[in-house]
Amino acid sequence: MRVIEPHIHMIARTTQDYERMAMRHTIACCEPAFWAGYDRTSAAAFHDYFTHITTFEPNRAAQYLIDHYAWIGMNPKEAENIGLAREVVSFVPDFLDEPNVLGIGEIGLNKNTSNELEIFRKQVEIAIEHDKLMWLHTPHLDDKLKGTRLMLEVLADFPKLDREKVCFDHAEEHTLQMIRDAGYWAGMTIYPVTKNSPARVVDTLEQWGTDKMLVDASGDWGPSDPGTLHQAIFEMRRRGHDDDIVESVFYDNPCHFLGQVPKFKHKPRR
Repeated sequence: MRVIEPHIHMIARTTQDYERMAMRHTIACCEPAFWAGYDRTSAAAFHDYFTHITTFEPNRAAQYLIDHYAWIGMNPKEAENIGLAREVVSFVPDFLDEPNVLGIGEIGLNKNTSNELEIFRKQVEIAIEHDKLMWLHTPHLDDKLKGTRLMLEVLADFPKLDREKVCFDHAEEHTLQMIRDAGYWAGMTIYPVTKNSPARVVDTLEQWGTDKMLVDASGDWGPSDPGTLHQAIFEMRRRGHDDDIVESVFYDNPCHFLGQVPKFKHKPRR
């Protein structure tokens, strides 16, 4: 069974994590640009970070036969520093043609502030101008419902937006309805502290179905584990779901969404 990890911060993981993922049949992973575990002090630090995930990480992943893809963007957690954020956004387009870059992400909201909304809107404009996919971050511990609504309102202002090219990540039971009703993809993140558990993700799939649904294991600087994605796979199989359905969630669905970018080389089974 082939597995694609749609969202993971491999810059925070050891090489052993790549080995573990490969042994569990992960063939590709996607790394959205995000927080470094501390607030960066200059735009140059972001430039170096974007360079890292477009040069070093693909080579490190390739040692374990894993294709590494990246997303470029100014994350919402640091977007409150509006001067720094504007400077970073100015060179985001410079990285969009790198061989492993799928689009702009992860962008969105953290505490639902006006500064975060401004930087989110600017990056949506860039994504539409360059016809790129978007990977969106919905708030974690503050007001996820309000933040998701605000993001949907911003996107509604762009009549040329192709909703098939947008995924709202960190979706949960109380935000899925509005995301799906608006025609977007939804991602569910497994995380031991602030997000879904493997069992909760499978509960949601059983309730909502698998169409336009993605599952990811995060993996960052806090308590997290790339293996939780595979725990969700096991949980689906343990509950008696056919392997064909399981692979459609963890392989075909990422292929359908990410495959809208020609540089993503994996193809769905159907």
